[in-house]
Amino acid sequence: MKPPTKRKRKSSTKDWIQGAIKRPGALRKKLKVPPGKKITTAQLNKAFKSKNPRTRRQANLAKTFKKMSRKRRS
Repeated sequence: MKPPTKRKRKSSTKDWIQGAIKRPGALRKKLKVPPGKKITTAQLNKAFKSKNPRTRRQANLAKTFKKMSRKRRS
Protein backbone atom coordinates (compact mmCIF):
# COMPACT_ATOMS: atom_id res chain seq x y z
CA MET A 1 0.00 0.00 0.00
CA LYS A 2 1.24 3.46 -0.90
CA PRO A 3 1.51 6.10 1.80
CA PRO A 4 -0.92 8.97 1.36
CA THR A 5 0.50 11.72 -0.80
CA LYS A 6 0.29 15.35 0.14
CA ARG A 7 -1.61 17.60 -2.20
CA LYS A 8 0.36 20.40 -3.71
CA ARG A 9 -0.97 23.87 -3.12
CA LYS A 10 -1.59 26.11 -6.04
CA SER A 11 1.08 28.71 -6.58
CA SER A 12 -1.56 31.44 -6.47
CA THR A 13 -2.43 30.94 -2.77
CA LYS A 14 -0.28 33.89 -1.81
CA ASP A 15 -2.11 36.03 -4.40
CA TRP A 16 -5.64 35.27 -3.17
CA ILE A 17 -6.49 38.95 -2.71
CA GLN A 18 -6.57 39.59 -6.47
CA GLY A 19 -9.57 37.30 -6.83
CA ALA A 20 -11.23 38.11 -3.50
CA ILE A 21 -12.93 41.34 -4.54
CA LYS A 22 -15.72 40.42 -6.93
CA ARG A 23 -17.65 43.71 -6.84
CA PRO A 24 -15.37 46.68 -6.19
CA GLY A 25 -17.21 49.58 -4.55
CA ALA A 26 -20.41 47.62 -3.84
CA LEU A 27 -20.10 47.80 -0.05
CA ARG A 28 -19.37 51.53 -0.26
CA LYS A 29 -22.55 52.06 -2.30
CA LYS A 30 -24.63 50.00 0.13
CA LEU A 31 -23.33 52.02 3.07
CA LYS A 32 -23.76 55.29 1.13
CA VAL A 33 -20.19 56.40 1.77
CA PRO A 34 -18.92 58.82 -0.90
CA PRO A 35 -15.70 57.96 -2.72
CA GLY A 36 -12.65 59.37 -0.99
CA LYS A 37 -14.17 59.04 2.51
CA LYS A 38 -13.30 56.14 4.79
CA ILE A 39 -15.82 53.53 5.90
CA THR A 40 -15.94 53.76 9.69
CA THR A 41 -15.69 50.80 12.02
CA ALA A 42 -19.23 51.44 13.23
CA GLN A 43 -20.52 51.24 9.66
CA LEU A 44 -18.62 47.99 9.11
CA ASN A 45 -20.05 46.51 12.31
CA LYS A 46 -23.56 47.48 11.23
CA ALA A 47 -23.04 45.89 7.81
CA PHE A 48 -21.63 42.78 9.49
CA LYS A 49 -24.98 42.31 11.26
CA SER A 50 -26.97 42.67 8.04
CA LYS A 51 -29.61 40.14 6.99
CA ASN A 52 -28.07 40.00 3.52
CA PRO A 53 -25.34 37.32 3.43
CA ARG A 54 -23.42 39.06 0.62
CA THR A 55 -23.25 42.29 2.63
CA ARG A 56 -22.00 40.33 5.66
CA ARG A 57 -19.26 38.70 3.58
CA GLN A 58 -18.23 42.05 2.08
CA ALA A 59 -18.05 43.62 5.55
CA ASN A 60 -16.02 40.69 6.84
CA LEU A 61 -13.56 41.01 3.96
CA ALA A 62 -13.29 44.77 4.56
CA LYS A 63 -12.47 44.10 8.23
CA THR A 64 -9.79 41.61 7.15
CA PHE A 65 -8.23 44.15 4.79
CA LYS A 66 -8.29 46.76 7.53
CA LYS A 67 -6.34 44.42 9.84
CA MET A 68 -3.85 43.64 7.08
CA SER A 69 -3.09 47.30 6.45
CA ARG A 70 -2.43 47.82 10.17
CA LYS A 71 0.07 44.95 10.22
CA ARG A 72 1.98 46.42 7.28
CA ARG A 73 2.31 49.83 8.93
CA SER A 74 4.01 48.45 12.03
